[in-house]
Amino acid sequence: MQTAIIIIYTLALTVIFLYSLAQLNLLLNYLKAKKKKDDAPVFDFSKAEEIPFVTVQLPLYNELYVVERLLDNIAQIDYPLDKLEIQVLDDSTDESLQTTQSKIEALQAAGIPIKHITRTNRQGFKAGALKEGLAIAKGEFIAIFDSDFVPNPDWLQKTVPYFKDEKIGVVQTRWAHLNRDYSLLTKIQAFALDFHFVLEQVGRNFGHHFINFNGTAGIWRKTCILDAGNWQGDTLTEDLDLSYRAQLKKWDFKYLEDVETPAELPVAISAARSQQFRWNKGAAENFQKLYGRLLKDPSVSFKTKFHSFFHLLNSSMFLLVLLVAILSVPILYIKNNNPAYSWYFNVIAAFAVSTVIFFGCYWVTYKRIHGGGIKNFFKYIGMFFTFFSVAMGFSVHNSLAVLEGHFGKKSEFIRTPKFNVSKLGEQWSGNIYLKKNLSSGMLLESILFLYFGFAIYSAFKVNDFGLILFHLMLFAGFGFVAFKSIFSRI
Repeated sequence: MQTAIIIIYTLALTVIFLYSLAQLNLLLNYLKAKKKKDDAPVFDFSKAEEIPFVTVQLPLYNELYVVERLLDNIAQIDYPLDKLEIQVLDDSTDESLQTTQSKIEALQAAGIPIKHITRTNRQGFKAGALKEGLAIAKGEFIAIFDSDFVPNPDWLQKTVPYFKDEKIGVVQTRWAHLNRDYSLLTKIQAFALDFHFVLEQVGRNFGHHFINFNGTAGIWRKTCILDAGNWQGDTLTEDLDLSYRAQLKKWDFKYLEDVETPAELPVAISAARSQQFRWNKGAAENFQKLYGRLLKDPSVSFKTKFHSFFHLLNSSMFLLVLLVAILSVPILYIKNNNPAYSWYFNVIAAFAVSTVIFFGCYWVTYKRIHGGGIKNFFKYIGMFFTFFSVAMGFSVHNSLAVLEGHFGKKSEFIRTPKFNVSKLGEQWSGNIYLKKNLSSGMLLESILFLYFGFAIYSAFKVNDFGLILFHLMLFAGFGFVAFKSIFSRI
């Protein structure tokens, strides 16, 4: 049993180390990319023949709290109205349907080229709605925004010109956050998303590796969507799925770090959990669906296959972290009851370099958003350990999602409740979309909170403090997630 525990523990640490090396390579790519500045292409808006027709798609499902903000914002898009159409793809089943209809009628009366498109069923969920809208879209290019996004008026002017390059199938912009400082939960989510949208997207794009359209705040060439096989609803992350299929068809993607598209972060932990579940399960589903095809493609480089492996398995790292965390307690006792193994544990301690790599990567991202300096560096240290503590606290919830994805368990597309909350003190407790149920995962999180309390006690019992920081972070992370999940229910 001891040997099996040591082997599993070591293998998990090894994979996490390889993942950290992939992130280190992305960091190097990012630093190289920052030294290279490309001139942004532009259209001459005085020449009508240069301006392509664009369709803006707004997929909706029961968005009572944010739909008016969304439509007011989209109506401000600065683009020739005779070259623009807006499709509101509304699958709503509640009172928001009428609110949306009334708002659209008012915008139509004001001359905005906007259509309200509804379906009698949610077949294919978001992917199905996008596909049906695409079938009647007039645009050569298709911009997509989720209901919680508020793009700037010049968004199309900054993105559409990149399609002058006929090889480009997608232009994706960076998410910004309307309510980053609302709470600790929103700060943690922003910290994680900034890392993806700064270092990972830029690093992969600069290295000519596969990146992903992020489901919103991006624009597609219509022929690219069709050539790649159109939207498909067999995974929970249809955006990642179509992104890989398009790049396997040799379409190029362009990522614009400097074009921000503001959006709202979930302020309730139940909303964050539902979003995390969908993203993590969908990534695992896409690994099962696509990686074999990518691996067999001789035209894809080994380096891109390596990065794609960890890109599609990004969410599966939660499963490995959870495994390492749980096994770390018996490892503590094995180490202290078997002095003959001391040399081996000294060797695997070298895997701590993974933490150093992550620390450096996240600092570069944090500095990009918040600026450098000693004061911000100390703020960053606090946020780094807070983020990883809470991320580990989410590892049970996310691991269950990953396992469902890998084993092919199908589930509905669970929307993330939106709030229209951006300022500290604004209330959201009456949100009708929040779920009130407790789950077995929450119970397991509470048990692990106690388990890692025992791990801290064990450090004093065996007089070995080598893992105590790790166990303190796990204790705090599982405590935060468990207590927030149980006691913040409405």
